Amino acid sequence: MVLTMAAITVDDLKHDAEVTVYHRCSTEFLGQLGFTEHGRRHAMLVSNRARKVLSDLDYSERACELAAIAGYLHDIANLVNRYNHGGNGAIMAYVILTRLGMNPEEIALVVSAIGNHEEERGNAINHVASALILADKSDVHRSRVTHTDFAKFEIHDRVNYAVEESKLLVDKVEKIVTLKLTIDTDICPLMEYFEIFLQRMIMSQQAADFLGCKFALVINDTKLL
Repeated sequence: MVLTMAAITVDDLKHDAEVTVYHRCSTEFLGQLGFTEHGRRHAMLVSNRARKVLSDLDYSERACELAAIAGYLHDIANLVNRYNHGGNGAIMAYVILTRLGMNPEEIALVVSAIGNHEEERGNAINHVASALILADKSDVHRSRVTHTDFAKFEIHDRVNYAVEESKLLVDKVEKIVTLKLTIDTDICPLMEYFEIFLQRMIMSQQAADFLGCKFALVINDTKLL
Protein backbone atom coordinates (compact mmCIF):
# COMPACT_ATOMS: atom_id res chain seq x y z
CA MET A 1 0.00 0.00 0.00
CA VAL A 2 1.39 3.39 -1.03
CA LEU A 3 1.01 6.13 1.57
CA THR A 4 0.47 9.78 0.66
CA MET A 5 2.90 12.30 2.17
CA ALA A 6 3.46 10.11 5.20
CA ALA A 7 5.68 10.92 8.18
CA ILE A 8 7.98 7.95 7.63
CA THR A 9 10.02 6.78 10.61
CA VAL A 10 12.96 4.46 11.14
CA ASP A 11 10.57 1.89 12.61
CA ASP A 12 8.77 1.75 9.24
CA LEU A 13 12.08 0.93 7.57
CA LYS A 14 13.02 -1.67 10.16
CA HIS A 15 9.88 -3.60 9.23
CA ASP A 16 10.28 -3.12 5.48
CA ALA A 17 11.10 -6.41 3.72
CA GLU A 18 13.02 -4.71 0.89
CA VAL A 19 15.34 -2.81 3.25
CA THR A 20 15.89 -5.93 5.36
CA VAL A 21 17.06 -7.89 2.31
CA TYR A 22 19.41 -5.10 1.22
CA HIS A 23 21.07 -4.96 4.64
CA ARG A 24 21.55 -8.71 4.71
CA CYS A 25 23.00 -8.80 1.21
CA SER A 26 25.33 -5.86 1.88
CA THR A 27 26.99 -7.75 4.70
CA GLU A 28 27.01 -11.04 2.80
CA PHE A 29 28.45 -9.68 -0.45
CA LEU A 30 31.06 -7.40 1.16
CA GLY A 31 32.05 -10.26 3.45
CA GLN A 32 33.03 -12.24 0.36
CA LEU A 33 35.54 -9.46 -0.38
CA GLY A 34 36.86 -9.33 3.17
CA PHE A 35 35.27 -6.00 4.16
CA THR A 36 34.08 -5.15 7.65
CA GLU A 37 30.38 -5.44 8.52
CA HIS A 38 28.07 -2.98 6.73
CA GLY A 39 24.68 -4.52 7.49
CA ARG A 40 21.87 -4.04 9.99
CA ARG A 41 24.12 -3.75 13.05
CA HIS A 42 26.07 -0.89 11.48
CA ALA A 43 22.87 0.67 10.14
CA MET A 44 21.17 0.70 13.55
CA LEU A 45 24.21 2.09 15.35
CA VAL A 46 24.73 4.87 12.80
CA SER A 47 21.01 5.63 12.82
CA ASN A 48 20.94 6.01 16.60
CA ARG A 49 24.11 8.11 16.71
CA ALA A 50 22.99 10.41 13.87
CA ARG A 51 19.71 11.02 15.69
CA LYS A 52 21.49 11.70 18.97
CA VAL A 53 23.92 14.20 17.43
CA LEU A 54 21.08 16.43 16.25
CA SER A 55 19.01 15.82 19.38
CA ASP A 56 21.90 16.86 21.64
CA LEU A 57 22.24 20.05 19.57
CA ASP A 58 18.52 20.82 20.00
CA TYR A 59 17.37 20.21 16.43
CA SER A 60 13.68 19.47 15.90
CA GLU A 61 12.31 15.99 16.53
CA ARG A 62 11.60 15.56 12.82
CA ALA A 63 15.14 16.63 11.85
CA CYS A 64 16.46 13.99 14.26
CA GLU A 65 14.19 11.38 12.69
CA LEU A 66 15.43 12.22 9.19
CA ALA A 67 19.03 11.85 10.36
CA ALA A 68 18.11 8.46 11.82
CA ILE A 69 16.49 7.43 8.53
CA ALA A 70 19.56 8.49 6.55
CA GLY A 71 21.73 6.54 8.97
CA TYR A 72 19.63 3.42 8.60
CA LEU A 73 19.69 3.49 4.79
CA HIS A 74 23.11 4.94 4.05
CA ASP A 75 24.96 1.69 3.20
CA ILE A 76 22.29 -0.34 1.39
CA ALA A 77 24.02 0.07 -1.99
CA ASN A 78 27.03 -1.95 -0.85
CA LEU A 79 25.14 -4.90 -2.29
CA VAL A 80 25.59 -3.28 -5.72
CA ASN A 81 29.25 -2.29 -5.44
CA ARG A 82 31.54 -0.75 -2.87
CA TYR A 83 32.50 1.94 -5.39
CA ASN A 84 30.13 4.93 -5.26
CA HIS A 85 27.81 3.16 -2.84
CA GLY A 86 26.80 6.59 -1.56
CA GLY A 87 25.48 7.75 -4.92
CA ASN A 88 23.86 4.42 -5.69
CA GLY A 89 22.40 4.29 -2.19
CA ALA A 90 20.85 7.72 -2.62
CA ILE A 91 18.98 6.50 -5.70
CA MET A 92 17.87 3.30 -3.94
CA ALA A 93 16.70 5.29 -0.92
CA TYR A 94 14.77 7.67 -3.19
CA VAL A 95 12.84 4.74 -4.65
CA ILE A 96 12.10 3.25 -1.23
CA LEU A 97 11.05 6.52 0.42
CA THR A 98 8.91 7.51 -2.59
CA ARG A 99 7.16 4.16 -2.39
CA LEU A 100 6.44 4.78 1.29
CA GLY A 101 5.05 8.25 0.57
CA MET A 102 7.62 10.58 2.11
CA ASN A 103 7.36 14.19 0.92
CA PRO A 104 9.98 15.51 -1.55
CA GLU A 105 11.49 18.03 0.87
CA GLU A 106 12.34 15.27 3.36
CA ILE A 107 13.50 12.88 0.65
CA ALA A 108 15.88 15.59 -0.58
CA LEU A 109 17.53 15.85 2.84
CA VAL A 110 17.86 12.09 3.27
CA VAL A 111 19.20 11.25 -0.20
CA SER A 112 21.62 14.19 -0.18
CA ALA A 113 23.00 12.95 3.13
CA ILE A 114 23.40 9.38 1.84
CA GLY A 115 25.03 10.64 -1.36
CA ASN A 116 27.57 12.64 0.63
CA HIS A 117 28.68 10.22 3.33
CA GLU A 118 31.69 8.69 1.50
CA GLU A 119 35.00 10.31 2.34
CA GLU A 120 36.19 9.99 -1.28
CA ARG A 121 33.48 12.31 -2.64
CA GLY A 122 31.22 13.46 0.18
CA ASN A 123 30.64 16.81 1.85
CA ALA A 124 28.76 18.15 4.87
CA ILE A 125 26.12 19.97 2.84
CA ASN A 126 23.32 20.12 5.43
CA HIS A 127 22.54 19.18 9.03
CA VAL A 128 21.34 15.66 8.17
CA ALA A 129 24.44 14.92 6.10
CA SER A 130 26.67 16.29 8.87
CA ALA A 131 25.06 14.10 11.53
CA LEU A 132 25.32 11.05 9.25
CA ILE A 133 29.01 11.67 8.56
CA LEU A 134 29.85 11.98 12.26
CA ALA A 135 27.86 8.87 13.14
CA ASP A 136 29.20 6.74 10.31
CA LYS A 137 32.86 7.62 10.79
CA SER A 138 32.60 6.94 14.52
CA ASP A 139 31.71 3.27 14.08
CA VAL A 140 35.11 1.66 14.41
CA HIS A 141 34.97 -1.43 16.65
CA ARG A 142 36.06 -5.05 16.79
CA SER A 143 32.47 -6.24 16.36
CA ARG A 144 32.64 -5.08 12.73
CA VAL A 145 35.40 -7.55 11.84
CA THR A 146 34.01 -10.50 9.89
CA HIS A 147 37.24 -12.53 9.67
CA THR A 148 37.94 -15.13 12.32
CA ASP A 149 41.58 -15.84 11.44
CA PHE A 150 43.76 -13.14 13.03
CA ALA A 151 46.72 -14.24 10.92
CA LYS A 152 44.86 -13.12 7.80
CA PHE A 153 43.91 -9.67 9.13
CA GLU A 154 44.77 -6.73 6.89
CA ILE A 155 45.13 -3.20 8.27
CA HIS A 156 41.38 -2.40 8.36
CA ASP A 157 40.73 -5.62 10.28
CA ARG A 158 43.56 -4.88 12.72
CA VAL A 159 42.46 -1.32 13.38
CA ASN A 160 38.82 -2.22 13.91
CA TYR A 161 39.62 -5.28 16.01
CA ALA A 162 41.93 -3.22 18.22
CA VAL A 163 39.12 -0.82 19.17
CA GLU A 164 37.51 -2.09 22.36
CA GLU A 165 35.18 0.88 22.87
CA SER A 166 33.92 3.67 20.65
CA LYS A 167 31.76 6.59 21.81
CA LEU A 168 30.48 9.70 20.05
CA LEU A 169 29.86 12.46 22.59
CA VAL A 170 28.26 15.86 22.08
CA ASP A 171 28.82 18.78 24.44
CA LYS A 172 26.24 21.34 23.34
CA VAL A 173 27.45 23.92 25.86
CA GLU A 174 31.07 23.90 24.69
CA LYS A 175 30.01 22.98 21.14
CA ILE A 176 32.36 20.02 20.86
CA VAL A 177 31.72 16.65 19.22
CA THR A 178 34.16 14.07 20.56
CA LEU A 179 35.01 10.63 19.20
CA LYS A 180 36.38 8.71 22.18
CA LEU A 181 38.14 5.42 21.51
CA THR A 182 39.80 2.76 23.61
CA ILE A 183 42.40 0.95 21.51
CA ASP A 184 44.57 -2.06 22.31
CA THR A 185 47.89 -0.77 20.96
CA ASP A 186 49.39 -4.26 21.17
CA ILE A 187 47.08 -5.16 18.28
CA CYS A 188 47.31 -1.89 16.38
CA PRO A 189 49.69 1.05 16.90
CA LEU A 190 48.00 4.46 16.76
CA MET A 191 49.87 5.31 13.56
CA GLU A 192 47.94 2.61 11.71
CA TYR A 193 44.66 4.16 12.87
CA PHE A 194 45.63 7.50 11.34
CA GLU A 195 47.03 5.81 8.24
CA ILE A 196 43.60 4.58 7.17
CA PHE A 197 41.24 6.94 9.02
CA LEU A 198 42.85 10.37 8.60
CA GLN A 199 40.47 11.32 5.78
CA ARG A 200 37.52 10.23 7.91
CA MET A 201 38.69 12.46 10.74
CA ILE A 202 39.05 15.42 8.38
CA MET A 203 35.52 14.78 7.11
CA SER A 204 34.27 14.59 10.69
CA GLN A 205 35.89 17.95 11.43
CA GLN A 206 34.05 19.47 8.49
CA ALA A 207 30.75 17.95 9.59
CA ALA A 208 31.14 19.23 13.14
CA ASP A 209 32.01 22.66 11.78
CA PHE A 210 28.81 22.72 9.71
CA LEU A 211 26.86 22.11 12.93
CA GLY A 212 28.70 24.97 14.64
CA CYS A 213 30.93 22.68 16.68
CA LYS A 214 34.55 21.62 16.98
CA PHE A 215 35.60 18.01 16.48
CA ALA A 216 37.82 16.25 19.03
CA LEU A 217 39.48 12.83 18.94
CA VAL A 218 40.40 11.17 22.22
CA ILE A 219 42.23 7.83 22.17
CA ASN A 220 43.05 6.02 25.41
CA ASP A 221 42.20 9.20 27.35
CA THR A 222 44.68 11.28 25.34
CA LYS A 223 43.34 14.15 23.24
CA LEU A 224 44.86 13.92 19.76
CA LEU A 225 42.64 16.38 17.87
